[in-house]
Amino acid sequence: MNNLQTRNYDYLIKLLLIGDSVKTLLLQALLQLSVIDFKIRTIELDGKRIKLQIWDTAGQERFRTITTAYYRGAMGILLVYDVTDEKSFNNHGLQISNNMLAEDVNKILIGNKCDWEERRVISHEQGQNLAEEYGMLFLEASAKSNVNVDKAFFVLSREIKKRLIDVEQGNNVLGITNIRLDKKNSISKGNCC
Repeated sequence: MNNLQTRNYDYLIKLLLIGDSVKTLLLQALLQLSVIDFKIRTIELDGKRIKLQIWDTAGQERFRTITTAYYRGAMGILLVYDVTDEKSFNNHGLQISNNMLAEDVNKILIGNKCDWEERRVISHEQGQNLAEEYGMLFLEASAKSNVNVDKAFFVLSREIKKRLIDVEQGNNVLGITNIRLDKKNSISKGNCC
């Protein structure tokens, strides 16, 4: 039987979580699980089933121990910092990700703990400005209160899906070679968030 006929998703997207903040809690809130390093979640997005393969660096970026193999095949990255911790914002992992990821990787900067306004030291505007400087999407979330957790993954996945459709239709000149799409399924444009 053809491999495309047996799989239960339309797209497979590898995402990386990087940052000094409590990003593992963000992933736990999304998946409603306990301890995590690597997990799979299938979501419905614009009428398509998207299989997310989510990798958590488990703090390795602090020690610069992440290898290029970890980044290989990544299509999206969630850079997470803590809005109550200036050090976390300054050590957001951008140097690592920008040096090790291809240009065709979608990125979103996430300010975690947005529900802790009384302890906030990084403003929404600071996060937004940093994201714009690096050409990334931006969102604030709270893993503890489950604010914008799903939205962070859905927004990034939607942008990746748009890029995949461009590749499939020949509109992308970046020469991505590791993407397999099911040509049998027609792709319709959906509403954006």
